[in-house]
Amino acid sequence: MERAAKDRPADGAGGRGRPAPALELLVHGVGGATPERMLDDPRTERITGDDTAAVFRRADDVDAETRPGEHRGRPVREAYVWCNLTSGNGTRALWLVLLPFMVVNLAHWMRPSAHGRTRGVRLYGLLVRLIALTLTVLLVAAACEVALDLVAWQCAGTRACTRRHTWLGFLSPAAPHPGWWSLPGRRLALAAVVPAALTGLLWYLSHRTWRAYESQLPLTGPVEPDEVTSPNALGRPGFWYGRRLVARLRAAHTAAGLLTVAAAVGISAARFDRRPGGPVPLDVLGRLLEGALVAGGVAVVWVVCRRGRSERRPDRELDSGLVRGLPLGALALLVLTAVYAGWDRPGWQSSGRLPGNATFGGLALVQGLLVIALAVVAHLLHRTGPDTRAAMRGLGGPAVAMLACALGGVMSGGVAQRVADWLDGTRATLDGPPALLTWQASVIPAVLLVLLALCGRLARQAWRLRRAEVAAVERAYPDEPKDAARTRRIATARAMATLTDRAPLVVAVTSVTTLLLGAAALVGALATGKTPSGAAAGAPPFVHGAAQTAQALGSWLIGLGFLLFVTWGRRAYKDPSARRTIGILWDVGTFWPRAAHPFAPPCYAERAVPDLTWRMATWTRATGGRLVISGHSQGSVLAAAAAWQLSAADRRRVALLTYGSPLERLYGRWFPAHFGPAALASLHDEVDCWRNLYRATDPIGGPVRVTGEGGPDVDREALLDPLAYGRTERHPLPAPILGHSDYQADPAFAEERRALLGRLQPGVPTPRPAGERMSGTGEMSAAGEV
Repeated sequence: MERAAKDRPADGAGGRGRPAPALELLVHGVGGATPERMLDDPRTERITGDDTAAVFRRADDVDAETRPGEHRGRPVREAYVWCNLTSGNGTRALWLVLLPFMVVNLAHWMRPSAHGRTRGVRLYGLLVRLIALTLTVLLVAAACEVALDLVAWQCAGTRACTRRHTWLGFLSPAAPHPGWWSLPGRRLALAAVVPAALTGLLWYLSHRTWRAYESQLPLTGPVEPDEVTSPNALGRPGFWYGRRLVARLRAAHTAAGLLTVAAAVGISAARFDRRPGGPVPLDVLGRLLEGALVAGGVAVVWVVCRRGRSERRPDRELDSGLVRGLPLGALALLVLTAVYAGWDRPGWQSSGRLPGNATFGGLALVQGLLVIALAVVAHLLHRTGPDTRAAMRGLGGPAVAMLACALGGVMSGGVAQRVADWLDGTRATLDGPPALLTWQASVIPAVLLVLLALCGRLARQAWRLRRAEVAAVERAYPDEPKDAARTRRIATARAMATLTDRAPLVVAVTSVTTLLLGAAALVGALATGKTPSGAAAGAPPFVHGAAQTAQALGSWLIGLGFLLFVTWGRRAYKDPSARRTIGILWDVGTFWPRAAHPFAPPCYAERAVPDLTWRMATWTRATGGRLVISGHSQGSVLAAAAAWQLSAADRRRVALLTYGSPLERLYGRWFPAHFGPAALASLHDEVDCWRNLYRATDPIGGPVRVTGEGGPDVDREALLDPLAYGRTERHPLPAPILGHSDYQADPAFAEERRALLGRLQPGVPTPRPAGERMSGTGEMSAAGEV
């Protein structure tokens, strides 16, 4: 696209009458790349940034602005390296424990596009924030179940269990000389340190990562006083700076976790004091504490409901009193509850399960109702402006929220089951975790059977598609001698790449199955109060055997799955090939700001997007020149988001080249409110020009599908992959199937780059009139791979 020449200042960086050089800004994908590889030069220097994210140039181009004449035939090339924002040592695999929080945060951004439905949009965000709050309570309740119920209440109160685990001897009331900690309330108060410390750790990590990743100010204020920004939400000044909301949510979730611990400690003591003939002062104090817990819970819910995101401007204010007072008040209430529970109560003994086990059933019921309400709101929003490409017809957010709840339940139940098995073994001396957790574990084999059947169906479809692609591959290489094995490999790569487009079906089937089976598990647990095998004790042998098998298999599957989960996560941060496989999913999740859950993994884009925006804006304003930003894979998403953050005048000086880009294939389908057809079309209209390259063998990148009156304006037809079918003089060795990587190896890439850079040089046609689209080749280079 071209704009009026009046947009270009008369004098460039080189002085009067001397045009400024063009800038080529390269952005790599999620797998990262070195600046030496991106700039194709072993000598590079960092010109701005730090060890986390920085901009590099060739050593010979460090002072290019002072020598514009030397760059009249080529642009100044810069590489933005941001891989340290998402990569690191293997300890970052521990962030995978926060996966349910990340997934529910994704659900917030999957809202359907809505026109004029402000109340519906606010209600959608509110429901997601409430679901996120239940996940925090669920995690802390699971920690309480392990530390307070299984260890301090059941095992420490059972002589057989403390004999097997002598480290609990000082808590046992059955010891020859019971110690000071042997009273039930004191055991609970001591064990409460574990879930309270977990809550504190979550608060600390959220606060620390916010400072490291998300505290970069956007390009506003003195730098850009009165500029008009893009109407798209990603172009709003405060989109990438949610300091106030994150601080409020962090305070609320921290308080919710501490209140959950306080309730677990105090409820059993309050029930004992309420018995006939119990001590009146303790009874009154217990009732007052229960009332305070209810009031604290109401305050937490009010804070979560009271305010959502503010994107019209950077929200730099903090609700200091609330942010500090709410967690400190909850902590004080926890300490007071621990002192109350630790008071000496003659005759109080721990038996059975800890009172309050209905918490898990109540949480499951509330989560199910919230997800159903969210689905209704999403459906109504989708009806205001139906998007045929939107995943699951706008219901992607509710489906993903359901998966977040399922992940939270599985992880919580899995830890409780494994600790119970470790403490009790096969002796059955302990009552174990709540029956609902066992029921939830027991339905996992059924869920896996459904998914196995779905995978079989998808594999059959892929096999059929491969047969159809064989003919397409032969047509793509008409003059080559045919090799059946080579043709099948290429056709298989094309067919497997299409499985990405089946993700909505997989998510839909998984979420619906999880919702139905989860409801059945809740009903079974509430109706019987027993585990599945116990409930089926009087049933026919086949039913009883099936219940026992499902219960045992589900318990072990949870444990095995959790270990594999952490192992694969650690491998993904150390093994580049594994990172290419699953890295895109993780980086899609951490691309979005923490709008629903403050304990989700940090958002790297709140650092990367302001970095890119500042760099592009300062270049265009300091030099008067134009630039092209080139992004591969996730780098293309960062490039587009940064372009939206520019002022309208600066955006007209920016050209965009994307390749292997998930902008429409993943982001456009799953996040229609922010990357839907209207948003991508507006970006095409507002930047100088945009070209997109993709391959049929690429499982991540795809076409952008932005078209004009004359046909596609952004997408070039799918690149041929591999470049050569057999051995040729140019390719004496077999050419590899590149898929998502190494787009620079294709001659079409260099062709598009030359055409685009040629448009940016002096003496060639200057910006086109507004409204005219570019339909030929053109764009810029890039580097880096996922």
